[in-house]
Amino acid sequence: MANTTSGTTTFEKGFSIDDIVHEAYERINMTGVTGQQLSSARRSLNIMFQEWSNRGLHYWEIKNNNLTLVQGQNLYTMYRSPADGTSDANAIYGVDDILEASYRNQQNIDFPLTKINRSIYQSFADKSQQGSPTQFFVQRFIDRITITLFLTPGATEAGNSINYYYASRIQDAGAYTNQADVPYRFVPCMVAGLSYYLALKFQPAAVQNLKMLYEDELQRALQNDGSSSSLFVTPRTYFPEI
Repeated sequence: MANTTSGTTTFEKGFSIDDIVHEAYERINMTGVTGQQLSSARRSLNIMFQEWSNRGLHYWEIKNNNLTLVQGQNLYTMYRSPADGTSDANAIYGVDDILEASYRNQQNIDFPLTKINRSIYQSFADKSQQGSPTQFFVQRFIDRITITLFLTPGATEAGNSINYYYASRIQDAGAYTNQADVPYRFVPCMVAGLSYYLALKFQPAAVQNLKMLYEDELQRALQNDGSSSSLFVTPRTYFPEI
């Protein structure tokens, strides 16, 4: 007789913030939690999501966009949310960092831009010099990030675009009926991490064990994040002098 299975692979789609919080509390032997404790858990979950950003890239938050160039404008701003200001770059919000970018002309031909730091940009003598951009400099503020281009777009470049990949911030937990902005492979470490954060406040004796479990789960998730690519290894030939 064949096994009977669910035929579905969407567990995380119905795994709400409320379920995540209760699962984490159960791991520290707490049931029947109060409204204040629910609020505390949601706050800890949001803090943990921000801590994940400090761990490195999360590929489900890597997105692509085009920035339309304006003659004489070399500085473009992307705000944290509409409440903070009006973003350039086709109304994109919640950008954490610009990873890579290309200048795209009217023929849809891309020319890769080099990402530089503040010191290199500061060394340019004429920052208003106009032409096709070749480099970009990113500044990350509390409520926005900015991308500064060099060269400054001129009349020929106006209306063309910068095509860029950016890392978006992980969305807040929000309402208890929401699902987390997290793919299925990160669900185990999300729950383990929240139980560790709650133990810091409610079960100090369990902190060490829960921290070890959390770090182990997170490491496995990070190793499986993204997509694999081919690896080519070429031996180096060395001819010593005779």
